[in-house]
Amino acid sequence: MPRPQKMVIVGAGPVGSLAALYAAQRGYIVEVYELRPDLRDPRIVPLNFTKSINLALSERGINAMRHAGQPELLQGILGACTPMRGRMIHGKKSSGALYELPQDFDAHGRCNLAIDRGALNARLLDALEDLPNVELFFNHKLTGADFRTCKAWIEDRDRLSPSGRPREMEIDFDIMLGADGAHSAVRYHMMKFSRMDYQQEYIDTLWCEFRLDPGNIQADGTGTWQISPNHLHIWPVKDFMFIAIPSEKDGSFTCTLFMPAGHFATLEADPSQVPNFFDVNFPGVRDYISDASLIDSFNTNPHLPLISLKCKPYHFGSSGVIIGDAAHAMVPFYGQGMNTGMEDVRILFSILDKHAELAQTDNKPGEDEYEEVASPAEAAAAQQRAQALAEYSATRWVDAHAINDLAFENYIEMRTTQSRRYQLRKTIEEFMYLHFPSFGWRTKYTRVVFSNQPYAECMRQTDLQGRALMRFVTGMVTTPFVAAGIYLAYSYRRPFKELWANVWAIWQMM
Repeated sequence: MPRPQKMVIVGAGPVGSLAALYAAQRGYIVEVYELRPDLRDPRIVPLNFTKSINLALSERGINAMRHAGQPELLQGILGACTPMRGRMIHGKKSSGALYELPQDFDAHGRCNLAIDRGALNARLLDALEDLPNVELFFNHKLTGADFRTCKAWIEDRDRLSPSGRPREMEIDFDIMLGADGAHSAVRYHMMKFSRMDYQQEYIDTLWCEFRLDPGNIQADGTGTWQISPNHLHIWPVKDFMFIAIPSEKDGSFTCTLFMPAGHFATLEADPSQVPNFFDVNFPGVRDYISDASLIDSFNTNPHLPLISLKCKPYHFGSSGVIIGDAAHAMVPFYGQGMNTGMEDVRILFSILDKHAELAQTDNKPGEDEYEEVASPAEAAAAQQRAQALAEYSATRWVDAHAINDLAFENYIEMRTTQSRRYQLRKTIEEFMYLHFPSFGWRTKYTRVVFSNQPYAECMRQTDLQGRALMRFVTGMVTTPFVAAGIYLAYSYRRPFKELWANVWAIWQMM
């Protein structure tokens, strides 16, 4: 029988680790190479020199982990999550009073899950270490790859030559999978062989991380929550925003300031103005984070750019493929970056499985035929891999580009959640979703976050709904008698009473 195929995975983050679990489950010999030291060591500073934006785990990522053959692992990960049922919008009334406005993510109460990036990564790596056909190599840097001869060159930074330079080693592979982030070395070397279209864009927004500490510390070391742990907290401003996501069970929040570079430059010139800036734009934050902590975080934590990256194809021949941020880095405003990468893993391996089954149906050599058919069998395996990777590239880029665009759009939505137009649309969509499910009506957020529907299809159906809603609202405005007739005809039914009350209240504010 043919020898086991060897898969080299570059990148040991959540997406690369999940891909290694999938590959190991299918009998590959798996080698995982990671540029950084062991990511489970809390002393390790990530490549962007910050803890990074906290992770939101939703249905697509959960569904991908369901298929990894590790049910206990999934239960452990879910147990480490904090459920977020919606947004909590913070602001100040004209009277000067602070307010909090909750907005559920889903009309049926489904939640997003907040999880610490390091905790998730550590659980995945622990599961990999227990598998006999997986080897993990930390502090190893990919320096070159030849996707025609299936050879790669890796620097081992733990082994230095007499000159002090890391020793380089040569490895073989059947397929190399790049899960090494937006600045992917695998993608860089693959572009020398593949005619890859490539586009990247930096938006005029930087981000900086802050921390909201726990409240009163208990005897067991845990703390109380200063604000609701079951919400994504947003302080929206027209051109920027401040958010807080529950990060750990100890009661702390990971907070992020998203703001145009010009505003950062102004504060960098005089950091003492940071507390006053927060007081004016993000009312109430200073009740939870001290002035000293705000200034220290602003001065100490880097002010990092946000990149959006699109490319295609995602593969070369039978020997190379990229997934996750290496293929489609996106801005973080839908919380779908990691979830999309994990969905990449599920879809990629389902296509590989399909083509492998077709190949087995066509040709099933016996064990005693190994010596005679080894080369033909390997050639056949390479051919079916090439077909599978080509199918993955041809289909996946459509949805990857769609979620990149949706992530941009959601940044605008998150900053305008207080707008009356947004609230009106959300009210009508959720009413239709709750009371007329047979119509197939869903909010865009529900389609994207709480389903496994292809992203491009989510976008298409949401656009159709938007046009239908616009015609409905226009009809109500231009034909008030028709609207009044609808109200009178259905006013005795409670759902329509509630809808009319909500729409009328919002309409009066417009």
